Amino acid sequence: MAQLFFKYGAMNSGKSIEILKVAHNYEEQDKPVLIFTSAVDNRDEVGFVSSRIGFRRQAIPIFDDSDIYTAVKEHNPKPYCVLVDECQFLNEENIRQLVRIVDELNVPVMAFGLKNDFQNQLFEGSRLMLIYADKIEEMKTICWFCERKATMNLRVENGKPVYTGEQIQIGGSESYYPVCRKCHANPPL
Repeated sequence: MAQLFFKYGAMNSGKSIEILKVAHNYEEQDKPVLIFTSAVDNRDEVGFVSSRIGFRRQAIPIFDDSDIYTAVKEHNPKPYCVLVDECQFLNEENIRQLVRIVDELNVPVMAFGLKNDFQNQLFEGSRLMLIYADKIEEMKTICWFCERKATMNLRVENGKPVYTGEQIQIGGSESYYPVCRKCHANPPL
């Protein structure tokens, strides 16, 4: 029986490299997968899953009006698994389609993303994944400043912490640090 998985973690927790690893493991056994990613993330072109260690792979971009369900249903051969990167940026309809892929097509879906933004508010896609996912797993990394587990993302501009602004600002290590709760409140910058 297929399940909906939500694997979340702070920035730099290895979410994208995990997607690429899972895809490789399936495909090494001649089991096709479909990889999707949010079209909002354009750091390395729209439609690519890219890891910070240099691996990248083309993926199907998800826009607000994308029909993920039909793309999976009509794909030949039927995928053994659907992998989704940056699921925090997906809207309610996108998430409901992932649920339908699991429940109606019996294809497992593994969605990866951030849980909370730089102000520690849930992203819409993450909130819905926390509601609908059959299995939820935290991917761990360490705080940028200390040895504690990073559970938050600190936005920085010109070396200074930023606590206000738009929820979505695409960036990597130049814009966000994975931090623990203590260092988020009082970063040693």
